[in-house]
Amino acid sequence: MDTNGKKIIPPESLLEAYSQGIFPMSESRDDSTVGWYSARKRGIIPMENFKVSSNVERIIRQGRFKCKVNTRFRTVMKECADRNTTWISDLIIDSFEVLHLAGHAHSVEMYNSDGKLAGGLYGVSLGAAFFGESMFKNDKEADKVALWHCHQILQKNGFELWDTQFYTDHLAQFGCIEIPSDEYQDRLEKALEKETRTFKI
Repeated sequence: MDTNGKKIIPPESLLEAYSQGIFPMSESRDDSTVGWYSARKRGIIPMENFKVSSNVERIIRQGRFKCKVNTRFRTVMKECADRNTTWISDLIIDSFEVLHLAGHAHSVEMYNSDGKLAGGLYGVSLGAAFFGESMFKNDKEADKVALWHCHQILQKNGFELWDTQFYTDHLAQFGCIEIPSDEYQDRLEKALEKETRTFKI
């Protein structure tokens, strides 16, 4: 599908994939195609498991960063893609921007005292499920503070499933666990029975 001269993955195709636990990844930033993936074992962060270090808690108390939501979605995606190797291609950025405009993709943004974008993350919402995609930092710990704010937003708005796709040691420090695909599908189906949650501070 093309929009404004750009090839995109239609929003309805993306939402159908996420409803089945499938997500897109490209091979590089300039890859004009995507592969569709699932995971035999799935990473999730149970809402009650989420945690951050005492250092991050101190930064939050100090109010070092200001949190905003959905004001610079495309910029957050581009920052997440700005690394030596990335699965976030321009095709994925363009496609998720349309999904964002449709109300199903969101960014959490951290701004420093100079008003500059210090870090953030983005993901997809469907039903009571949030599918975390990627995060970045320009300032130390800003990505972790963004995760903390994301957790606050998910709790406040009644989300039930926080999907991280894969389990990693890095995500484990925030409470991420790994579950079998059949358990994940059960959790996903229950979350999708609910109306799509709003994503706001």
